Amino acid sequence: MDERLKAFDEKMTKTYNNLMQEFGAIRAGRANPRVLDRITVDYYGTQTPIQQVGNVNVPEPRMLQIQPWDTSLLKAIEKAIQKSDLGINPTNDGKVIRLVFPELTEERRKDLVKDVRKKGEGAKVAVRNIRRDANDSFKKLKGTEVSEDTIKELETEMQKLTDKYIKEIDGAVEEKSKEIMTV
Repeated sequence: MDERLKAFDEKMTKTYNNLMQEFGAIRAGRANPRVLDRITVDYYGTQTPIQQVGNVNVPEPRMLQIQPWDTSLLKAIEKAIQKSDLGINPTNDGKVIRLVFPELTEERRKDLVKDVRKKGEGAKVAVRNIRRDANDSFKKLKGTEVSEDTIKELETEMQKLTDKYIKEIDGAVEEKSKEIMTV
């Protein structure tokens, strides 16, 4: 791959990876520890992700269990989960916190699918913006020692990269939508 394309390819890869990370945080009726990724707890004055202050495991398909290493954090973890956008009320038994994920309603599933499609569309727009930036930078090469044919070739390769990432994003959106709609 041409060096001039590599930087844009890396940006598109980051866009795709970011989208996959966002999809991981969307719950689809099953308990997934990744939904806690964005929730932090005040741990001795530092905002720390829940996964770094205790064990997070999945004892049942629709339950997460958080066992902090320091039991004094139970209340702080509970509060952080309640403040978050998870919409789940944690239960605290003095040793562990349990999160029971309710079965998603049909309406909620459809809303989640809309959200997934919106995020996918945002990622595709970002990929197209990267292509536009790349093509602009290639056009600036005109009048230099780079030939017109090379510039055209770079633009063609950039379009192929764009098509590849758009196809991957569409596939990921489709897969996540299917996962959400599966009861």
